[in-house]
Parts: sequence; structure tokens; C-alpha cells
Amino acid sequence: MRISLNWLRELVEIKLSPEELAETLTIAGFEVEDIEDRRTWANGVVVGKVLERQPHPNADKLSVCTVDIGADETLNIVCGAANVRADIYVPVATTGTYLPNIDLKIKPAKLRGVPSNGMICSLKELGLPTDIDGIHIFTQENLALGSDVRPLLGLEDVILDVATTANRADALSMVGIAREVAALTGGKLSIPAPGEVTIIKDTGNLGLKISEPQACPAYIGTVIEQIKIAPSPEWLKQRLLAAGVRPINNVVDITNFVLLERGQPLHAFDGDRLKSVAGGENLTVGVRFANAGETLKTLDGQTRTLSTQNLLITANNKAVALAGVMGGEETEVYEGTQSLVLEAALFDSVAIRRSSRSVGLRSEASGRYERGVNRAELETACNRALSLISELAAGVIVQQEISDHRPDSSTWSHSITLRLDRVNEVLGPIELGEETGVLEAEDVEKILTALGCKLIGSGERTWTVTVPPYRYRDLEREIDLIEEIARLYGYDKFCDTLPEKSEAGYLPLDQELIRKLRAYLRAEGLTELIHYSLVKPGESQQVVLTNPLFAEYSALRTDLIAGLIDACQYNIEQGNGVLNGFEIGRIFWREEEGLEEAEMLAGIIGGDSTLGKWSRGGREQPITWFEAKGILESVFKQFSLLVEFQPENRDSRLHPGRTASLWVRGNRLGTFGQVHPQLRREKGLPEAVYVFQLNLDVLLNALDDDELLVPKFNSYSTYPASDRDIAFFAPVKVTVSEIEKVITKAGKGLLDSVELFDEYRGEHVPEGQRSLAFRLVYRSSDRTLTENEVEPVHNKVRTALVEKFGVSLRS
Repeated sequence: MRISLNWLRELVEIKLSPEELAETLTIAGFEVEDIEDRRTWANGVVVGKVLERQPHPNADKLSVCTVDIGADETLNIVCGAANVRADIYVPVATTGTYLPNIDLKIKPAKLRGVPSNGMICSLKELGLPTDIDGIHIFTQENLALGSDVRPLLGLEDVILDVATTANRADALSMVGIAREVAALTGGKLSIPAPGEVTIIKDTGNLGLKISEPQACPAYIGTVIEQIKIAPSPEWLKQRLLAAGVRPINNVVDITNFVLLERGQPLHAFDGDRLKSVAGGENLTVGVRFANAGETLKTLDGQTRTLSTQNLLITANNKAVALAGVMGGEETEVYEGTQSLVLEAALFDSVAIRRSSRSVGLRSEASGRYERGVNRAELETACNRALSLISELAAGVIVQQEISDHRPDSSTWSHSITLRLDRVNEVLGPIELGEETGVLEAEDVEKILTALGCKLIGSGERTWTVTVPPYRYRDLEREIDLIEEIARLYGYDKFCDTLPEKSEAGYLPLDQELIRKLRAYLRAEGLTELIHYSLVKPGESQQVVLTNPLFAEYSALRTDLIAGLIDACQYNIEQGNGVLNGFEIGRIFWREEEGLEEAEMLAGIIGGDSTLGKWSRGGREQPITWFEAKGILESVFKQFSLLVEFQPENRDSRLHPGRTASLWVRGNRLGTFGQVHPQLRREKGLPEAVYVFQLNLDVLLNALDDDELLVPKFNSYSTYPASDRDIAFFAPVKVTVSEIEKVITKAGKGLLDSVELFDEYRGEHVPEGQRSLAFRLVYRSSDRTLTENEVEPVHNKVRTALVEKFGVSLRS
């Protein structure tokens, strides 16, 4: 918000320089982003009077002017403005003046052979907005020649551009900033009273119909007759211009002025136009939500198609304004306006935010309603505007109707228990010169009283603090009051000593394991990916947002695989090839007992991870099931974690014969499988694309084991091994992992390793079976094994396989 120091000085006593005030506000949490010193814009520009204007002898569009600036001699100035003439008062930049807005220093010059000693200025050259082309002409008469023009143009001011946080709705007004400055500096407040409002005739044809009292808790409609539309006085124009608002006419400028001063949006309707839209003399102003497809042409000239989220102001049920956002063009105030209906209302912040977002329109009014305006001072702001309209537009108030569904005024402010011991416990010691101390009771009372709070002692070193209505959204808990105490006392006054004892930092086990997991996956050639948690709605058990930014991102994802497949498709469409990547993220779903979420690890593998394509004639070689599975197994091996793969067919997106569930210590870890052929064709993916999804919590729990975390040295044998091969026909339904378990159990003691090295299906193999060949390595740590020692163990393995699975031995 742009803060005029001249205006602020009328509301609060200020003894600080602009720079000191900016630093004070910034330290207190109101960052001053810029200091605009307007005093430099017209330093050296004075009031002059054009005595005579003659055409330039050598240029058709130039004039030669004789200008009196109250000096001993008049100035000869060449001017190119079309509106220059004799007997007008104008701003004159004298020789040596620097105009920063156009980066020009005035020097004596000759223009087409005629000397020129100065420049007659336009408002644009002085940094002020204007719709007039040409020099500025003062409307005042008998001005003191040679006097400074800055007081006349509002350029003796300094503007602070202050950024307010979302929780400080009260600071979006001059009165709010004045209260803050008073609390910070101890300056005296001088907030103007709204003025007396007299209703000449309290009978009329205005009625109210508030169909949505929750969205509009209070509405004040005031009928004002005998309005005279005219330009606003200079003081009002300068207040608006300093705040960055363009003056329009006295009525509109008054509503904007009250918005800036009090933070309460107002809207003025043309009374006759309102009746014309309503279709009769009897007028009922209503508040309701729009019907789907209803249209309204707003003040910016755009016809907007509305939805049921838009809150409307209506005249006899016909839409005339977007409530709390922008008025309608059909009922706007113009130069022929003779009667007004002034709206002063409170609207629910959520309703206005939804309405504003649905039509893509934000305004100064909607920004304040969204944060929450002061519900206790609605009448004050309304009366302030009415008194100014009576004064500046000769308005006569003939009727006022009020619809008030606000809670009882006793609920507009609430009480909080504050403990001095808790204040010092949270904030710590303060610096007192060479010593340290703590905040005392009088310090707390002084600070909170300056904020407008009322304190009543409710025990030893304890208060009951009543929060003022304009801070009811911001100060809700004891910790909020403690934050205010620290902010106003000064963060820099608290001690910043380090703890007496310190120890080296370390990562929690979960973070350390996740970092290793990421490193192992990257080492396998997978790129880490990050996707939005928000996806399109439509799936069962989805958690759908009530206030989405976009319809395409209105639900939370239930798994990571869908996003990875879409990313792979996008990668291929962009010509970047098949994707090899992984992602760690949360998924969300809905259960009967409530909402659930979990941390997951997922990945997609489909690209050729090798680089030497020249060895295959430039052709990529699709990755096989075993190679993709081997990537996961390699990661598990790095952690010394034993994970079992079991056949599964639960996910319709995966190939029914090439999908496995992963299990660790009897707990389901996740899923690994090949993308289903039908889905692969729909997405345009190559044939060999594999995905996996693991429950990260299950994985981390399995890794939280001292036997895995602390490596143990196992002595290796210095004696040679004895190899044996075993081949047999086994039923297809029997998995290799089951066979390996039986072999390992039977050969326990001497068996060092088991490895499958051949599988065959086809000719000479019985139907429903396959030929498998394993290499068994026997070894002892203390001797060289003899044939007589190996053969009995090997025969035991053969017997176990026949008894367990009914295999047909071939060797």
C-alpha cells in the first residue's frame, strides 16, 4: 500500500524522518519496499505568469513567451505546448533546475535562433499523471509569483510503499497504519470523527432483500438526492494521486478516499439508472448468488459469464454488481447523476475470494474483503462517506435501510489469557547494556495498551487481554500476543547467545537412508523426478479439494505410477526417448474411517541405459524383465536387504503374467511389473517398459536393523571351492525363489552359493514344465573339501527337490 506521509501526519504524530520511519516499520514486519520522495521532482520549479505570447518567427508549432516569476526581470521562454496563452499561471522550471522524471537539467539555450531561459512544465514532466496534453495551467487566481509549486501540486510529500502481510487486514488503510505507527513510536493519534449524518426524510421506496445472510452479514443502503457531480477539491485529488488512484469525480473519489482511509469498500450506484434496470420506482436491493450462465457487464467494460460461486448485488432481482468485487456499468455514477444509492456492506471473505477467482478479477475492494474488513466500524465508514458527500456534492440523505445479521457486538472482540512467565520463556532475556534482564509487567502492559488492547489483571503475573475489533482475525491465541510484544519491543533488543553446550549435527536415520536410497537409484541410471501432488479427479477413493486452483488439479494423487507413465509418454512425444526415472512422494486416499496418506517410492524403467550404441548399429536394445528387476535387486543388495518377488495380478495397468509383489520379512513392500500391452499402445510407449512402487515406510522399517546398519566382517575361505551342476524338469508354477530356498536349506553347512544359469522351454520338455539348471558352489572355511564330503550333501539337495516339488532330475 502507498502511504502518503502528509496524510499520515494528519492521523498520527510523527517525529521521525521518512527514512527512520521506513526502518521502524520494516523492523516491525511492514516492509517498506520503496521511498518515493516527491519533493525532489519539482525542486526549483516556481509559479510564473505568462504576460505575453508571440508566435515563433522560425517555427510554426513554437511560441515565444514572456513569463514573470516575481524576479527583477521577466524570462523569455520558448514553449511548444498548444495550450499556452497570455494571462495564465504556470509552473516554470528555472535555469539550473533538474527534473528527475525526465532526466533533464534546465540550461540557457537557443531554440531556432530565439533565446530560452527556462521551461514551462506539464504535469507529466513533474512526474504526475494527467490526461491533458500540454503545459499545466493553475486554476487558482492571484498566486504568489516565484513561490514554490510543490504545495500547490502535492509534491511536498513523501510516499512509502509498504507491503503488508496477509494476516494484517487492518494495515490496508491509513487509519490502520496510523495505529501501528502510534504503537511503535508513541505518537498521538488524531483519527477524524465521521461527522454528523442527518436523514431529511426517512421514508422512501428502497427495500433490502438479503437472501444470503451468511455471505453478507450486514448491508447498509442509503438514498441520497440532489447530487451535484463535479471535480473533487484539490486536497482530495492529491490524497488519491499519492495513493496511486486516479481521480474521477467527487462521489467516486469519496468512496475511494474512505476505502483508503478506513479500509472499508463502498460502492455508489446511480439512483435513476438503478430504478431503470429494476423496472420501476419501487426498488429492492438484494444480495444473492448468481445463476449459472447469468451475465453482467462490469465497470471495466467486460461482459462476464457468471457461475453459482459469484455473489451479486441485485435491483429487483436483476444483477447490477459483483458483490465486493466490482460494480456494473449500467448503474455507474456519471456526470449527469442526480441521485445515489450508497452501499456499505460486510461480505464473507471466502465468498468474495471464490467469486473473484471464478471470474479472474481482483480489485482493491476484493483484496480487502478477502483478508477481512473491520466488522465493528462499518457504520463509521458509511457515515464518513455520507458526511463528505453532503459536504462536497451537496447530497441530501432521504432514506437509509439496514440489514444486520452480525453476531452480538460483544463477540466482535475476544479475550485471551496472557502469562508473563510464558512471555519470557518464549522470548528469552533482553539486553540491558552490559547486563541482561527479562520483560517486566509494565513493559507488557505498555505495549499491548498501545496496540489498543485492554488488560485486566487476573492473577499474579497474569492478564486477561481484550483484543480490539480491528485485530480480531490476527490475535487469537496467547502466542499471537507474545509475537506482538516481541515485534513492538524490538527483535534486536533480545539476546542472541548460543547454547552453552553444542554437539555436532547429524541426520535422522530416515533421512540418511533416503539419501543413500536416492544415491543408489541414481547410480543405477535413474533420474529423480518430481510431480505435482494434484491430479485430475475421477478415481475412486480420491481426496478432492474444496477450493482448487484449477479443475485439472482438483484432487490428490492416489499413486505415483500414473504420473510416471504420463511423464514417459511426454518424454517420448518431445523426442527425448524412453524415460528411466524414480520419484519419492506422498500419496493420499480416502478410507471409511478417514483420510490416509503414505510416503512412496516409485520408478519407471524402459530406456537403453548403455551408451555404446555403435556396437549395435545405432539401434537401441529394449531392456528385459530380468535387467529391470536386477536394478531393484542391486539397490536392495546395497542395503544387504533380502526381498522376495512373488507372482501377482492385481493392477490392471500391469501385464498379468509379468507382475510381481515384493515382500520383506513377511510385510508387503510393493509392486513391480511390465506395463500392460493395451495401456502401452494407448500411451504410445515401447514394448518393454517396467514400473515399480514401494511403500517407503515399510522399506525404512526393514532397514532400521542393527545387523543391516552396522556392517560385520565375515572371514573368507582361503581354500578352493567345489562346483556341482544340477539340472531337472520342474513345473512352471514352481518359482525359482522357492527352489533356491529348498536348495539352500538342504545344503546348509557346506553350500556357499546357488545360481540359476539356464532355463529352457520347448522341444523335449514335458508340457507344463521347464528345464532349469543351477550351479551349486560348496566351500569350507578350514579345509579343502573332498568328494566324499561333497557328494552326500549334493545328493541330499537332489532328494529334497524331488520330495518337495516332484522334479525330474536330468543330472
